Amino acid sequence: MTLETIDIIIIAGYALALLGIALFVSREPAGHDKNTEDYFLAGRALPWWAIGASLIASNISAEQIIGQSGEGFAIGIAIAAYEWQAAIVLLIVAKYFLPIFLKRQIYTMPQFLEQRYGSGVKTLMSVFWVFLYTAVNLTAVLWLGGLAVDTLTGWGVMPSMMALAGFAVLYSLYGGLKAVALTDIIQVVILIIGGLAITWFALDALPADGAVAGLGYLMQEMPGHFEMILDEGDNGYDKLPGIWTLLGGLWVLHFSYWGFNQYIIQRALGAENLGEAQKGLAFAAFLKLLVPFIVVIPGIAAVILAQQGMLDAAALNEKSDRTYGQLMGFAPAGLRGLVFAALIAAIVSSLASMMNSISTIFTMDLYRSWKPAQAEQHYVLVGRITAFVAMAIALVLARPFLGGFESAFQTVQEYTGYIAPGIVIVFLLGFFDKKANTAGAFTALIGSIVLNFAMKFGAPDLAFIIRIWIVTVAALFAAIAVSRMTGAPDEERTVKLGDIGFATSMLFNTLAMLTVAILVALYVLLW
Repeated sequence: MTLETIDIIIIAGYALALLGIALFVSREPAGHDKNTEDYFLAGRALPWWAIGASLIASNISAEQIIGQSGEGFAIGIAIAAYEWQAAIVLLIVAKYFLPIFLKRQIYTMPQFLEQRYGSGVKTLMSVFWVFLYTAVNLTAVLWLGGLAVDTLTGWGVMPSMMALAGFAVLYSLYGGLKAVALTDIIQVVILIIGGLAITWFALDALPADGAVAGLGYLMQEMPGHFEMILDEGDNGYDKLPGIWTLLGGLWVLHFSYWGFNQYIIQRALGAENLGEAQKGLAFAAFLKLLVPFIVVIPGIAAVILAQQGMLDAAALNEKSDRTYGQLMGFAPAGLRGLVFAALIAAIVSSLASMMNSISTIFTMDLYRSWKPAQAEQHYVLVGRITAFVAMAIALVLARPFLGGFESAFQTVQEYTGYIAPGIVIVFLLGFFDKKANTAGAFTALIGSIVLNFAMKFGAPDLAFIIRIWIVTVAALFAAIAVSRMTGAPDEERTVKLGDIGFATSMLFNTLAMLTVAILVALYVLLW
């Protein structure tokens, strides 16, 4: 597929507009220098619509678009569990976790861990998160984005990754979270329009009378690809083991990602107030319902299109992550440029968000502890340098870390699954168990990694979602037992839930009920 002149004009216009808006919203009033709250938390002034849009734009990265389209091709709609179950988790996080975080006025997730368990747990998790975001998350988005851009332009994977990284650095490094969050409003609109366009053209290319009829044809011809709950023996059961996608460790991954992940929760920490943060997460939960329709459905359509010779079947069977890049060829000139811009929007938004989170944790939780009492502008400069260095490291690591795997999306889930049980346990016990202490926290975190590795090699055929659930239950009981054997923590470290209001607004409750009702209907229809 080639980009024509009109496509290039559209892409260039998008890039220039994004840069201009990012610089405009990043301006500070005359005489005011950007401080750490301005740079890392957007001055704690983000409205709900910016929070919700930024959450989705940051989440729907190349990992989702490229990875889940490939999984749609290989497995089917069952991969949508990663999106639809996340909507429920976002509502729970908004109602029960955000009030605790915002009450404590924290910048980062490690900061909460320090308040609750002490500096040792904070330092351990700060180092881990900086490593994870740099070596796994940044590399995954860069690698998958590079694959897609290479498929469309023929530039080569490394030059494509360098171009994406440079663009993300250019528009986000100066303005910090404010530039990222407010430009994400544009990004998410382009992303949804471009994604729906690809879905429409993929369905329209099927041997049916139009795109709507194409969806019916697809469901009739490929019923196995439209089952949310896979049966044993189905392709993909090892990754999504039937009912265990509803009862097992997938919820642990969701809570780790949406509840305690700096890269995501940082938008809510930058809210004007608790109500705005909660409405923002409810808005994001509602938008999550759309994601499978713009990334998974086209991947399923690609199966038929490849059988008919309209896509390169050999290339897709060898590496399903190339599915979305090939599907973009169905868009006509002009719209192809918009679709390409949507893909870039998803990639650079996620890269910028990860860079900002890495710089926030490194600067506020590690560097500031080492170099306290420096000027605010000094910490902002350190944050910018950290973000740039992290991106450079990710460029070097992308190919050796992810290039040889069949599905980068599933690889990222597996990597994060080694520590996700420990993360979820230390936060939940920190919230709701006054006897949870530092020893119990270390038991959960270290035990999560050790047990995961032991079961990975001791029971290699066990689905990792089931493995994560077993590890979570075992590490939870171990952390509770060790906490009670080693003495209660100081009273000032515990979370006093009686001082925190958990009531939510009518708008939040309405969005929550509507989201849950739609999810129930989808699961009943596609069971």
